[in-house]
Amino acid sequence: MYRPLVGTLATAVLGAAALVSGAAPAGAAPVGTAPHHAPAHHKPVPRTKAVDFAGTVALDDCSGSIVKMPTSQDSDPALVMTNGHCLESGMPSPGQVIVDQPSSRAFTVLDKSAGELGQIQATKVTYATMTDTDVTLYQTGSTYAEIAQKYGIKPLELSTDHPAKGAGITVVSGYWKKTYTCSIDGFVPTLKEGDWSWKDSVRYTPECKTIGGTSGSPVVDNTTGKVTAINNTGNENGEKCTVNNPCEVDDKGNVTVHKGTNYAEETYGIPKCFAAGNKLDLNAAGCTLPKPSGVRR
Repeated sequence: MYRPLVGTLATAVLGAAALVSGAAPAGAAPVGTAPHHAPAHHKPVPRTKAVDFAGTVALDDCSGSIVKMPTSQDSDPALVMTNGHCLESGMPSPGQVIVDQPSSRAFTVLDKSAGELGQIQATKVTYATMTDTDVTLYQTGSTYAEIAQKYGIKPLELSTDHPAKGAGITVVSGYWKKTYTCSIDGFVPTLKEGDWSWKDSVRYTPECKTIGGTSGSPVVDNTTGKVTAINNTGNENGEKCTVNNPCEVDDKGNVTVHKGTNYAEETYGIPKCFAAGNKLDLNAAGCTLPKPSGVRR
């Protein structure tokens, strides 16, 4: 994980060395092919959208974004997404799921050029875990409409499609006010780091050299402009399955280590767990997010 950074200048020195952990670790449907009778030169060329900082936020030690579900309305309380290991109360333990925890955490809203516009504040942690995925979703005291009126900022939308191998992506860090552009190299059945394990993780191509403080950054699909994953970790020293040095485990249990490789956790399943009004519903049809103990499965 990319350990959360404390302060800015003081931790800038730790940049590439610190994995955001909050404590621990710091992510589109396949493109259709042209009909068989269509000449190759008539294949549609995906149009790349310009990816900027609008919709992203800076936390005190991580990055994040204002996000909406496909069904979210302007009058709904806005949601902010970051990593589970960026939770201010400390990293959730393996198997732990946190819901409806009061929070007053502040988020700095950025404009498209990474200029600071002001802040919005959380009212609660709607959902947080580091089991199977690495995500925290905060409910804020502002609606999407209020944020748009005050700051001129619209939220980023979570895609409901599984990311596609080879898709061009941009990791947008509100903390560092920096973007990283690369492609999805592939997917990891199980990514293990310390005591935590994540399922079906996204592996970046080498160009995305993310560092500490980029934890929680939205991973934006360059073609759709939607969030397809959340940045969360990378292997720093070549160690095997240790904190800040995740290892890959394939379907047969074979373990491999890729020093310098960075990863993200998919977010396409999250919208299925939210009902009207941005209300969390872990029992909704199709919702596969881990549930806290005592919640019907």
